[in-house]
Amino acid sequence: MVFKLNNQLLSKIATGKGHGEDSPYFDGWKAYDSDPYHPTKNPSGVIQMGLAENQLCFDLIQEWIKNNPKASICTPEGADEFRDIAIFQDYHGLEEFRIALAKFMAKGRGDRVTFDPDRIVMSGGATGAHEMIAFCLADPGDAFLVPTPYYPGFDRDLRWRTGVQLIPVDCESSNQFKVTREALEYAYEMAQLDNIRVKGLLITNPSNPLGTILDRETLKSIVNFVNEKNIHLVCDEIYAATVFSQPEFVSISEIIEEVECNLDLIHIVYSLSKDMGFPGFRVGIVYSYNDAVVNCARKMSSFGLVSSQTQHMIASMLSDDEFVENFIMQSKNRLASRYSNFTKGLAQVGIKCLKTSNAGLFVWMDLRRLLKEQTVEGETALWRVIIKDVKLNVSPGSSFHCTEPGWFRVCFANMDDQTMEVALSRIRTFVLKNKEAMKPVKKLCWQGSLKLSFSSRIYDDFVMSPHSPIPQSPLVRART
Repeated sequence: MVFKLNNQLLSKIATGKGHGEDSPYFDGWKAYDSDPYHPTKNPSGVIQMGLAENQLCFDLIQEWIKNNPKASICTPEGADEFRDIAIFQDYHGLEEFRIALAKFMAKGRGDRVTFDPDRIVMSGGATGAHEMIAFCLADPGDAFLVPTPYYPGFDRDLRWRTGVQLIPVDCESSNQFKVTREALEYAYEMAQLDNIRVKGLLITNPSNPLGTILDRETLKSIVNFVNEKNIHLVCDEIYAATVFSQPEFVSISEIIEEVECNLDLIHIVYSLSKDMGFPGFRVGIVYSYNDAVVNCARKMSSFGLVSSQTQHMIASMLSDDEFVENFIMQSKNRLASRYSNFTKGLAQVGIKCLKTSNAGLFVWMDLRRLLKEQTVEGETALWRVIIKDVKLNVSPGSSFHCTEPGWFRVCFANMDDQTMEVALSRIRTFVLKNKEAMKPVKKLCWQGSLKLSFSSRIYDDFVMSPHSPIPQSPLVRART
């Protein structure tokens, strides 16, 4: 007997589109998966430039592992620890793990601040950490303000299972996409008029996809804003140790020591996926200055703990001060070199990138002059050509909720030098072929169609939210 799957037997979460996999951001990954580049086996395949991964320092990691076999319980040297690590561990995690991680967080911030190991709550990567903090701070239908452009995965991480809304705060290239107080106020006021309860502001510092940092004055303004509105501030700082040139990174943990604020409103999301290049280890944390959030998050962490085997090895590695110092320095130097080589290669054919970028594993590439029309549709058409003909998986700005068509995030740290040169060669060939079609960038009236396309794509997912009948708001946008 053959049974036909009936969607009515499944939950609304299971049958909905809240995960966001129909975004061009994820479509590019699928194109790569179906035709991955290999220098000898598939030299005409798609090169993965949509994955923000730090693979430039694996030689340092491998050398440390070889020199420290006792760090793993799966080696003859470390086997004596197997039983103690393999048995049940409580939600707090291994003490030595939390201590080592707190020291590493401080080191990545220039040792200008310290972190309390008892405030570290484990999670399965930053993805789990973001969802956990959303569950702690907001109810279904509540909202977080998020400056644009922002990481596409936030729509999944913070919204899909929580029922929380994200309200974009639009930033523009005219001021290097800076976050302004005016834009924050406008977004907040529009949410109030729409009867949406704003519970917090989510910022990413350093920025994904911009590769920029928030300066001290901007951070102070943001803290003053959340303090006045009495809303939470969630700071994603997962790229903190990737800042490879001046100005230096400023953590929110520094700012709250300089300005008066309610510490119960301040929370940090961190992981080792970017700074160390360990996304597969799923080491994410919530660091909150709010005791109630720490207690609640620790209970929720039972759904996504970091394995004790991973904790044991990471604790040993991050407790090695000499290794950590050298790793951070080498990583910054190698990122700076790769960034310089890549942007110089683009500049040879007149391609510019956001000039204030000094962090992250990517560039924010400006292809506005290659658009046939200054619209999201024009950007999508160009992106499809890049995917299908140029064979590069780059991510279009619209998938990051950027309000200006023609920007693309291009990752440069997840490949070797030879693959980078192949990618640059493909880009240069494509641009030279289309040089006659390149147009000067003009300020065109594209905003209306952009808002409509985003409204339908972002919020229709949640019209059938499992948390209905809470009404879903139309897209609220603010201008800087």
